Amino acid sequence: MTESRAISAAFGTDLHLEIKGPGLRAGLMEALREAVRTGRLAPGTRLPSSRSLATDLGVARNTVADAYAELVAEGWLTARQGSGTRVARRAAAVPARRAPAAAPLPWQHGRPRPGRPLHTLHPGTPDLASFPRAEWLKAARRALTDAPHEAFGYCSPRGRPELRAVLAEYLARSRGVRADPDRIVVCSGFAQGLLLLATVLRGRRVRDVAVESYGLDAHWDALTDAGLRTPALPLDELGTRTEALTEDGGPRPGAVLITPAHQFPLGGALPPDRRTALVDWARASGGLVLEDDYDGEFRYDRQPVGALQSLDPERVVYLGTASKSLAPGLRLGWMVLPPQLVDEVMAAKGTVEWASSTLDQLILAEFISSGAYDRHVRGMRLRYRRRRDQLVAALAEQAPGIRVTGIAAGLHAVLELPPGSERAVLHAAALQGLALQGLDAFRHPDAAPGRDALVVGYATPTDSAWPGALDALCRVLP
Repeated sequence: MTESRAISAAFGTDLHLEIKGPGLRAGLMEALREAVRTGRLAPGTRLPSSRSLATDLGVARNTVADAYAELVAEGWLTARQGSGTRVARRAAAVPARRAPAAAPLPWQHGRPRPGRPLHTLHPGTPDLASFPRAEWLKAARRALTDAPHEAFGYCSPRGRPELRAVLAEYLARSRGVRADPDRIVVCSGFAQGLLLLATVLRGRRVRDVAVESYGLDAHWDALTDAGLRTPALPLDELGTRTEALTEDGGPRPGAVLITPAHQFPLGGALPPDRRTALVDWARASGGLVLEDDYDGEFRYDRQPVGALQSLDPERVVYLGTASKSLAPGLRLGWMVLPPQLVDEVMAAKGTVEWASSTLDQLILAEFISSGAYDRHVRGMRLRYRRRRDQLVAALAEQAPGIRVTGIAAGLHAVLELPPGSERAVLHAAALQGLALQGLDAFRHPDAAPGRDALVVGYATPTDSAWPGALDALCRVLP
């Protein structure tokens, strides 16, 4: 069915739409997408209100409102209080330059295109367009209505008691963490938590914090800047060799920083015997394990692996954040500390909270306790699983020689490349306006060179940008 409808908008704009297909909502969404794609609706154009457009179309207002909301989530439209619904101001499309069938060889010279990339597939960032604005706003209203007067004063560095109580229940239920609100300290993300722990470790005369062979240089630099050394633990095909901590000639650190549920960036889960070996080392040596559970909620092929902290809450510090599940801009994280560390961390943090917003803590507490957080995580788990499945399917069809490694989890995947091709693929990606990172960018300076691979963040693009980003990725692969 095809219907041509001339709509006289309330703001003096005549808008002609062709609504195709059996479903009004789906047809309306596609008609609006087509109008934006072809330039008939210019960036910044204000659309009729849902009530006005529904009247012109002769449909229920909810049909139009739902279509608008979905297009906002996809990045086609924007909606702000007092500004109405408008066409998003997106960068003009640039015709893609087709890459050679194989990745360029090192002697095939070329210059990357200047300016911002057309597509970004960097790991570590969630789909920001999917932030649950409406539910967050509802939680904010309830939190502000119920907040005691003292909540608007200076906050304890331990964090709001409402958030700590909710986190203790949520982490026990979802991640198996053995937590008590008095052992939880709220921080402004993982980075602040790591800095506080580094200060405590230096005060305990710890000199070395062992890290994994692959990880984030920002974490290693934070420890180094605090005066600590970061020897790299050895690696094999099963992951980090924690048993090396007790072998002759192995490292002798006072603490270990590790991502056991989903190693970043290699993507594996630490095997059970190596989890046990790590905890046994901590008990025998008096050392500490710093567990970075950065995306533990997102496992797609089975139930997520429980937190390592549950094996020994006296020797393992659990660190989590809202950066992957919600958005890094919230600057909210938490530590679940062994009892003997709480006072030392509080002394390092100071007498007044200076980094995390009290109001955001109250809103997150309400967001979790209302069930909205669980619903959002479940929805994003489905979305990211579809993205990963689409990536695997596209590679099987267009680049069958490329293998995806690691468990089905998280917001990124590792794509193995032919030996010696990583730099050439990254160069070809730059020519295509595609921002990618190779595995070597995450290798510790002390670790031996490993295999050639890409670390692809499939969560970063919006729904509307994802197909183009995936197509660009497949074009540059050998």
